[in-house]
Amino acid sequence: MSAGTFVTPVAGAGFVGLKSNSSNLCFGTGSIEWKRKIVSNGSKTHCMKTWNPINNRKFETLSYLPPLSDESIAKEIDYMLKKGWIPCLEFDELGYIRRENSRRPGYYDGRYWTLWKLPMFGCTDSSQVLNEINECKREFPNAYIRCIAFDNQRHMQSMAFIVQKPATTT
Repeated sequence: MSAGTFVTPVAGAGFVGLKSNSSNLCFGTGSIEWKRKIVSNGSKTHCMKTWNPINNRKFETLSYLPPLSDESIAKEIDYMLKKGWIPCLEFDELGYIRRENSRRPGYYDGRYWTLWKLPMFGCTDSSQVLNEINECKREFPNAYIRCIAFDNQRHMQSMAFIVQKPATTT
């Protein structure tokens, strides 16, 4: 093979940004030919920013929302109890996965958080979990606290969300 075969320009239209510079982009139904179609996501693309990633860590499900009220937390816990999942509380000082002791692939110091008491087997009411959340908040006011739901049929974590972020986050 000669080097000339690799430098031959490819014929055809390219794709630039959100709009195609190709007039033959989409395949027409019921036909072998390509039909002309312009691709765009609308005129208000500047309104699509959803989250500032700079110095703004996100945790678990629902972390993009403002802090959840006790009523909202109770509804989430009621949902997990209705599904037959077992609620559990965990806490951590930093609240995110980090590497401090080893740089080996797959090793993270912050992967597992500290368990608050035992999982709440037999829990039937969200107020029981809310009492434990409040007790954990009193004991560790500067910790991230998350509520986890374990599915004992599939032996896996089914749900997790943050119930407390410390007032001073770094």
